[in-house]
Amino acid sequence: MSDARIWVLADPRAGTAAQALGIADALDEPYRVLPLGWSRWAGLPLPGPSLAGLSAAARAGFVPPWPRLVISAGRRAAPAALWLGARGAATVHAMRSGFGAGRFSLLVLGQHDAPRDAPNVLPILGATHRMSAARLAAARTEWAALAELPRPRVALLVGGPVKQAGAGLDPALVAELARAAQAMGGSVMATTSRRTGSAAGAALAAALQGTPHRLFAWGQGGANPYAGFLAWADAVVVTGDSVSMLSEAMATPAPVFIAELPAGRRQGLLWQGLYASGQARRVGEAMFSRAPLDETARVAAEIRARGLLG
Repeated sequence: MSDARIWVLADPRAGTAAQALGIADALDEPYRVLPLGWSRWAGLPLPGPSLAGLSAAARAGFVPPWPRLVISAGRRAAPAALWLGARGAATVHAMRSGFGAGRFSLLVLGQHDAPRDAPNVLPILGATHRMSAARLAAARTEWAALAELPRPRVALLVGGPVKQAGAGLDPALVAELARAAQAMGGSVMATTSRRTGSAAGAALAAALQGTPHRLFAWGQGGANPYAGFLAWADAVVVTGDSVSMLSEAMATPAPVFIAELPAGRRQGLLWQGLYASGQARRVGEAMFSRAPLDETARVAAEIRARGLLG
C-alpha cells in the first residue's frame, strides 16, 4: 500500500511498535507499515531529520509519494519521522524522542514520564497499544473455550525485571502472586513473559496445580491466548514492571490489581496515576468497578481534531 496517506514506522521491538500501530489502528484508515532496522549510527543522538540511523533495507522503503501523516514510537525512529516531516508529512510520535521534540506535530507522552507543557504535547495515562475494544471482542470469540473455566476468571500477567536482563523473578514471589490470584476467583488464566525466568515460570506452574487454570508460558509455542485472557477476565492481576501490560489491562472493564514489584521511578509514577484515577488497586485490596480506559482512541481523536490528516 505504497500510496497510503498514513505511514507507520515500526520499531523492531514489538512493544514499541505496538504504540505506533495502535494509534494507526484507532484512526480506522488504511496505512502502510515500514519495518525499521538500524545502522551503526542509530545509537547516536542524531540532532535532526535524518535516515542515517536506518539500515539500508529500511531506507529502501522511504520512497515517494510521501505520506500525509507518519506515526512513530521510540527514540531511534524519531529522526526518520522528522525526515518525512521535512517532506510535508504531519508527524505523531509516541514516547520520548530525544532531540527535536518541538518539531513534531504531536508528541504523545505518558504522564509517568513527567512531560513538560507544550502546545504539541499530549500527556496520556499509560501508553498507547493495540488492545482495542474491537480486538477484545474478536479475542472473546476466538478464545470462547475459556468460558468453560469457573468464574470469577482471574487473568494473571507476569512480567519480570526490566533492567536486569536474564535475572528473572523470585520464584517464591511468583508463587505468592499465584496464591493471591487463586484467592480472588474460581480459576486463573496465567501468562509469563521473556523476563519472568524459567525458575519463576516453573514455580508458577507448580503453584497453580489443583486450581482450574490455563497457563501459557513464554516460548511454549502455539497460539498465544493473551488477548483471550484479557477478554474473558473478571479481574486482572498484573506485575507493575510493564507499562505495556498495565496499559493493555486497562482496556478491559475488569478490575485491575497491580503487583508492585521492584521497578523504576517511571513505573511507580504510573501506578500512582492509575490509583489516583480509580483505574487500579494494589494486589490484596477489595474488588471494585471501573470503566475501560482507552487513551489510544483519545490520541486518534486529537489527531483528527488538530487536522493532521488534512
